[in-house]
Amino acid sequence: MLRDVLSLVALLGSGITAGVLVAVAVSVGPALATLPAQRYAPMHELLGKGYHPTMPILVTATLLADVALAVLAPGAATRVLLVLATVLVVGVQAVSHLGNVPINRQVAKVGSGSAAGVGVPAGWDDPRPQWRRWHLARTAMAVAVLAINAIVAVAL
Repeated sequence: MLRDVLSLVALLGSGITAGVLVAVAVSVGPALATLPAQRYAPMHELLGKGYHPTMPILVTATLLADVALAVLAPGAATRVLLVLATVLVVGVQAVSHLGNVPINRQVAKVGSGSAAGVGVPAGWDDPRPQWRRWHLARTAMAVAVLAINAIVAVAL
């Protein structure tokens, strides 16, 4: 029963996480990329507010469920898959905290100034290409976690 509940948490958490990240990768990110910097910065800031603290909590719940499932795994193959899922979830968190979040903070500073009419400074180093690379890396990891959790859910 406990494994079933943990598997459900891992599957729902990884599914929602992968879904949100894929949606940003295929729609939100490309739409933001078309905006001039003056409009991009405040829009990025507004969109980002909706993800905090929901996404970090969701990713952490997925991580904890995968760790617990790995400990309770009935066999070596399942345990290896769950350890891999755990490593990939940590990767999603690491990329978010070390790659995307610092860029988000940088953009928020510019975005606040844009909303106040200060505008994007001349020579602003547009972080969108770098942000997208980081985002695609964490999206790939999140989709892999979902695949692993789906395999484990079927196997349990």
